[in-house]
Amino acid sequence: MGGYDDTADGALLACLAEADRDYLTSRSTLRRFRANQVVLMEGDPSDHVHVLVTGWVRVSSILEDGREVLFGLRGPGEVLGDLAAVTGRPRSASVRAIEPCSVFQFTGAEFIDVLHARPAIAVATIKTVAARLRDAESARVDSAAFDVSRRVAVVLVRLADERGRTVPEGVVVDALSQEDIAAQIGAARRTVARALRVLRDREIVETGRRRFLIRELRVLRAFARSESNGTQHP
Repeated sequence: MGGYDDTADGALLACLAEADRDYLTSRSTLRRFRANQVVLMEGDPSDHVHVLVTGWVRVSSILEDGREVLFGLRGPGEVLGDLAAVTGRPRSASVRAIEPCSVFQFTGAEFIDVLHARPAIAVATIKTVAARLRDAESARVDSAAFDVSRRVAVVLVRLADERGRTVPEGVVVDALSQEDIAAQIGAARRTVARALRVLRDREIVETGRRRFLIRELRVLRAFARSESNGTQHP
């Protein structure tokens, strides 16, 4: 893989020097997943690690009351499953592809060997883990339901298709407020605000006063079509 210009902000690959990126990826196996295919399953004892090359995934967990809580979306260059490899404990969350994606895959032992051999990769991994744990704790406290987040995405995609205005940065939908979205999907404004924060954090959507800028319409459209973790495909 020659370039990493499309890596997500704060992604592991974006934090590494070229020599460390090449060292990491040269010890992996390329694997592909279909849209809506499960990449990692919460509670599974497997310890393999993925680094996203192309495509986006969503990370979520099922609470005791059965609700699926969305922790966030992950894009190219980000690492998945590293905690299980380091701790030896079952998966703490599920990961599902929201569009076709490819990953560099490592066994847990291979990934640990890389961390021992290249301290810069180990430090970068620690930074990304810390950021994810912070996001996960926030998600558990705020309980941004996956279903609401997906319905917000559906509304934004529909309005972008119907009356969106194309600009260099993406697609703008004017004369739309969070209250408008809440009314359309039958949810509380606070719940919609939580869902939008997930999209803003990944720079997929920007929000303003009665104005939405959709920077990554393709990713948003894929997320809108994503299925809950209650739906499995062979």
